[in-house]
Amino acid sequence: MSMMGKTRGKSTTVGSRAQLPPDEILFGKSRRMAEVRHKAEKISRSNIPVLLYGDGGTGKESLARWIHEHSAYRNGQFIKVNCAAIPGPLLESELFGYERGAFTNAQTAKPGRIEQADKGTLFLDEISDLDVSLQSKLLHFLQDGCFSRIGGETEKTIDTRLICATNKNLEEEISAGRFRADLFYRVNVVQLHLPPLRERKEDIPELAEYLRVQSEKQFGKESAPLPTDFVRYLKNLDWPGNVRELSNMVTRYVLVGTEEAVLAPATWRTRSATKQEANQEIRPRGLKHIAKEAIREMERNAILEALEANQWNQRKAAQSLRISYRALIYKIRDAGLSSARSSRT
Repeated sequence: MSMMGKTRGKSTTVGSRAQLPPDEILFGKSRRMAEVRHKAEKISRSNIPVLLYGDGGTGKESLARWIHEHSAYRNGQFIKVNCAAIPGPLLESELFGYERGAFTNAQTAKPGRIEQADKGTLFLDEISDLDVSLQSKLLHFLQDGCFSRIGGETEKTIDTRLICATNKNLEEEISAGRFRADLFYRVNVVQLHLPPLRERKEDIPELAEYLRVQSEKQFGKESAPLPTDFVRYLKNLDWPGNVRELSNMVTRYVLVGTEEAVLAPATWRTRSATKQEANQEIRPRGLKHIAKEAIREMERNAILEALEANQWNQRKAAQSLRISYRALIYKIRDAGLSSARSSRT
């Protein structure tokens, strides 16, 4: 879009800049990520809509921020909207804003995220989950850059760069009637596919070490460099949670030490009784068991984080985790988190 504003909303701190990792860490050295970088460098110079595909935790937001920082819109704000996290009726007001008196409790006018992205970048994360009722209104905005706040009569025009992301196949969503084909053609000008971490394991050593240093800064706690055998163990996992899962494990390493960073450290640290064995390459034992236990620990931490974020409201936590309430209750009992709550109260 190239849309000059008739009425511009004031900038806010919603889209404040987040520090990006260096390019050699963000893109790594794998062939597939080299292809992503080559394409991202080309499209960052133009203002065409970009659609980022990738599993959860592969770094779609980081790539979107990189494109923003290397574009002509870098002096504006990077405004992120998670379409899956906000219910449809609320999302409309979040996107387009509202005027005073537009609905009950609308005591003052409020600009939406689209206005805040004027002269910057609008990042629509998980656009596949955008409520169908909003897709037509978003399409209208993308066609000519014009929109009105809820309850407003004045039409505004915004100049912003659009980046969307999804972990779903939008063509399948169109076939199922959950996504508009005309909206798809608007946002799908250029595609970038981020590979899962299991397909770029050569990037794990440098990425893990970078995450360790960042965790040290975040928590003000020093830690030793990652042991060679621990890094080898990391490279042997499948990483269903991708970079986000790796970050969680490295954070645990920094906070509680290697011996507590994984559920069963004796399974990954092979100890040698003889000097000859000690000089041989160390390999993890029982890899399937190790991965299963590590994933279980990751799931336990994710559930605990969701519970704490929702003040232990189990129904809200289940919604944020996108599982049923009954499934969450079972997982809480299985992970022994009931006692974890009592220890925090």
